[in-house]
Amino acid sequence: MPDSPATTATPASRSGGADGHPPLLEVRGVTKTFGSGRHRLTALDGVDLRLGRGETLGLVGESGCGKSTLARVLLGLERPDTGTVRYDGVDPFALRGRELLNWRHRVQMVFQDPFASLNARMSAADLIGEPWRTHRDVVPDAKAREKRIRELLSLVGLRDSDAHRFPNEFSGGQRQRIGIARALALDPDLIVCDEPVSALDLSVQAQVLNVLSELQARLGVAYVFISHDLSVVRYIADRVTVMYLGKVVEHGGTDDVFERPRHPYTAALMSAAPTLDTSRTTDDQEIQLKGEIPSPFDIPSGCRFRTRCWRAEDTCATQPPPAVARESEGADDAHSALCHFPLEARSAWA
Repeated sequence: MPDSPATTATPASRSGGADGHPPLLEVRGVTKTFGSGRHRLTALDGVDLRLGRGETLGLVGESGCGKSTLARVLLGLERPDTGTVRYDGVDPFALRGRELLNWRHRVQMVFQDPFASLNARMSAADLIGEPWRTHRDVVPDAKAREKRIRELLSLVGLRDSDAHRFPNEFSGGQRQRIGIARALALDPDLIVCDEPVSALDLSVQAQVLNVLSELQARLGVAYVFISHDLSVVRYIADRVTVMYLGKVVEHGGTDDVFERPRHPYTAALMSAAPTLDTSRTTDDQEIQLKGEIPSPFDIPSGCRFRTRCWRAEDTCATQPPPAVARESEGADDAHSALCHFPLEARSAWA
């Protein structure tokens, strides 16, 4: 993704969740492990999140940091070992039967691969209307469903005549639009977007991001947006959460985190992102991290990033790092980092 996708897309609002209402989603102290004994893998370790209505939370981190496991927990597909997940104060893991079914239509997903996530034997209309087979009361009769399919196609920038075409007749960007329309079919409050543009060409990425931004402005839907592409996250997210080995190591308003990262790991991520900015100074040069990512089966003591951190001291090996906060510019909560020696300015990167 180029540095400035805004050349073809409308920037996201930075004011989501700041209206004083309770959060749509609140996650506190969520832990998730797999296996047992020596083979126990810690996927999530004490994760905290808050998401307001109509807000986009960007979730970034290296492969294996726990982003996908967290997404599965948010979707109710994995039960956390400890901690709580609340949607409007309701614990989805305590629901059963009809109550659980009614909750599920509130949280939907857009998948990474627009080729593999659509059944090649189903038309666009069948794909979009598939959720109604389970949630029959959302659009109860055939005539209403046909009308709603046309509305959803229009919302994502496709034509009525596309309803009877099959996935092989669409481009990658058009297929992802169908995936978005399918996610919208149940009128969700939250959509989890798992790398939704990573399989698309650059120009098509901007088009799909446009669709997501316009839908959010029109419908008030919230997004948890998972991506490795930092330029995409900076463009679309209101706030950013950075994960490392199952732990949230930094969180704050998007511009604040990108311009003034406090955790050394975040600074390393930002410095490694491709840029066309020729004004980059020596203070902004890429940080070369040494060593390998530790195994989630054997997480280092103290600070889990210390084995790769150029600022690590003896304290980092013996004491878990504290959460150090400062006010975040343009966001409704503080900019915090889990670090003994947080960065104060970009000059501290080197």
